[in-house]
Amino acid sequence: MPFGSFLKKQFIDVIHWTEEGPGVLMERFPMQDMEIQNGAALTVRESQMALFVNEGKAADAFGPGLYKLTTNTLPLLTNLKNWDKLFQSPFKSDLYFFSTRLQTNQRWGTQQPITIRDKEFGAVRLRGFGVYSYRLANPLAFHQNVAGTQAQYSVSELEPQLRNAVITSFTTAFAKSDVPFLDMAANQAHLATLIAAELAPQFQQYGLELASFTVENLSLPDELQKRLDERISMNMVGDLRQYAAYQAATSIPIAAANEGGIAGMGVGLGAGVGMGGLMADAMRGAMAPNAPAAPAAPAAPVAGAAAAGAAAAGAAAVSGETKFCIHCGKSIASVAKFCSECGGAQG
Repeated sequence: MPFGSFLKKQFIDVIHWTEEGPGVLMERFPMQDMEIQNGAALTVRESQMALFVNEGKAADAFGPGLYKLTTNTLPLLTNLKNWDKLFQSPFKSDLYFFSTRLQTNQRWGTQQPITIRDKEFGAVRLRGFGVYSYRLANPLAFHQNVAGTQAQYSVSELEPQLRNAVITSFTTAFAKSDVPFLDMAANQAHLATLIAAELAPQFQQYGLELASFTVENLSLPDELQKRLDERISMNMVGDLRQYAAYQAATSIPIAAANEGGIAGMGVGLGAGVGMGGLMADAMRGAMAPNAPAAPAAPAAPVAGAAAAGAAAAGAAAVSGETKFCIHCGKSIASVAKFCSECGGAQG
């Protein structure tokens, strides 16, 4: 081995780590064929922790600060290696750095609606989403239960496991809340507190500390939301008889504004009479039950000379009295004032 390579191998006297980018929870210090020298300086920055692992067994852990590696600062590792000569020779161990900074804006949500028992609706299929944040608080538990011997472990690798834990806690907390779904919008903060209480012990098993948890939205699937909207609409309408009377009353100006008015619907005078009867029935429904119903208004006379002549002719046909039109000589009823044939005025 060249002398330069020997020196490079033997004298690793400054050990520190900076994150390559966001989202890294743990990284193993690169020590391939390298040995740490007695008296080397270990720098652990704020928002970091370091853990020595010897032959697969965790030893000493360090928080933020500057350390000189000696038998005094590495008591567990020294005992594991059974060093004699007071730690004079270099040693080999795995050294892991951990990021303890707050991992913010971690999103959670239900991929599929969750069926939950509700005391008002019986059972509902519920969806929800929100955000949470956490930090790595126990490097030893994280190393033993999550990361193991990986060279690096990131937030994205842990996210699916945490999301499943959140959904489980979400279902449990909603069942314990005893708050109806319709009141959940006003109690989202309370529900978030319940979910966080269920979730915190699971995070602790992974060596994590849950810093915050927020419920941003609770909703129903589209088909159930449509049924809920219909129910709300019916409650807002109230008395259906009064609502029908109101609808009938407001329809008259709309029909009159159309071309031809009510008669333009193609039903003529009979339709007008029918509409009047419908309106009368609707208005009677809006009145007190014991109030007498108002009599229906008589049908309006048919306008026009031809219509008047036809009516007179019909009356004359019943009585049998006739006369001749002074203009065209047509036989008409004696009481007719206009000729049913030519429309001329009779004297």
